[in-house]
Amino acid sequence: MPDDAIGRRRWDLLVVGAGTAGLIGAQTAAALGARVLLVERARFGGDCLWTGCVPSKALLAAAHAAADARAAARYGVHADGVTVDVPAVLAHVRRAITTIEPVDSPDAVRRSGARVTSGSVRFTGPASAEIDGRPVRFRQALVATGSAPALPELAGLADAGPLTTDSFWDQPDLPERMAVLGGGTSGCELAQAVARLGVRVTVVEAADRLLAGEDPDASAAVTDALVRDGVQVRTGASVTRVDAGRLVLDDGATVDFDRLLVATGRAPRTAGLGLDVAGVDVDERGAVVVDAALRTTNAHIWAAGDVTGHPQLTHLAGVHGSLAAGNAVLGLRRTVDLSAVPRVTYTQPEVASVGEPTSAAGPDRTVLTRRLRSADRAIAEQNPDGFSRLVVDGRHRVRGATVVGPRAGEALAELTLAVTKGLTTSDLTSSIHPYPTYADPQWNAAIGDARGRLARPAARVVIGALLVARRASAALRRAG
Repeated sequence: MPDDAIGRRRWDLLVVGAGTAGLIGAQTAAALGARVLLVERARFGGDCLWTGCVPSKALLAAAHAAADARAAARYGVHADGVTVDVPAVLAHVRRAITTIEPVDSPDAVRRSGARVTSGSVRFTGPASAEIDGRPVRFRQALVATGSAPALPELAGLADAGPLTTDSFWDQPDLPERMAVLGGGTSGCELAQAVARLGVRVTVVEAADRLLAGEDPDASAAVTDALVRDGVQVRTGASVTRVDAGRLVLDDGATVDFDRLLVATGRAPRTAGLGLDVAGVDVDERGAVVVDAALRTTNAHIWAAGDVTGHPQLTHLAGVHGSLAAGNAVLGLRRTVDLSAVPRVTYTQPEVASVGEPTSAAGPDRTVLTRRLRSADRAIAEQNPDGFSRLVVDGRHRVRGATVVGPRAGEALAELTLAVTKGLTTSDLTSSIHPYPTYADPQWNAAIGDARGRLARPAARVVIGALLVARRASAALRRAG
């Protein structure tokens, strides 16, 4: 279909943005038989492919490999003279992106049956828009424009030429010294990665600990790991201004740097979309206001992904993009559930969490903890630092979990299912688990809870009666 025909058709679903939510939303709607137009003003694949998940995990893989090589002597393997070829590492990162890129490409979307075009979308009414000035009509629309790094208002910051989690990847090389402003997931991951690749790193975080939204013990484990990697960690510290190559903190201390990375959060991309003309409300942060079905204040327009203000996670954006698209084209009212959204910080050790917080359990909750040092796999591989922690309710259903250690993200999958489906610790114990794995502590925590129930007085009475009956039966058989 030629571009001039786009405006002549009334589309069942106009999708704005080809990041994860938009791509999956468009493909879902096309699979349902809808006439779909997907519009992207920049690169297909969004932040996850180009500046987020893919490059950061590729960089972390190289960084962890360097650290593992240096530490191999603990196994009796001596890798002397470990060196890091930074241009080769960055080439590895780019290869990861280009290998995955076809999956998110315009051709992949076309194969699903959706139409794609490039340009900037601006809504001109409740059911109309324009693409670079060309009019387009729609029955329903899905806004999936994602988010962009948010820079704090800080004296001297602009003059310092700060890097963000987006622009970090434009560097042809790594600096000798880097300051990282922000100790959340992105700040910790990139700080550890570049430190292991030879950069002198200082992390400055205003909160009293890194990963402030995670279990304090998980935060402490990551902090200890960063310090062992040579990272200087400054928590409870606010930056008052940025001088030439230097952060000035509120206590008068300074942090010198060659490059400054700002990782203090992201803001929804809603500017210039004409949402007010379309009758779509945004909140004080600029996020699109949606109901539980992801419908905006305009009944014809839906939104999914980072632009909504929901947790900024690629996997959540994909699920919500599909849900919103199905609701839009079929008139369904399926609703989102944010009670069991998994999240992972891919440092070493990894931190993976889901559901209710494990550090603030209520009076009707029980917290079960097993340390990784008790796991035979961890002993065999000399990776004892970490734990599994479950929150269970009065009916012994798993309501939340934190896992810290190698492959914690993979270990969390079972616990995410448990939280989602309301499984009990008995459900976990009744499933045979492979041995030995790093998931052993969470299984053992469930086993401990189940055995604890067997030790209760009522259970002991029943068990005792069964034993007595069993012995009596055996005695009768012998007497006969």
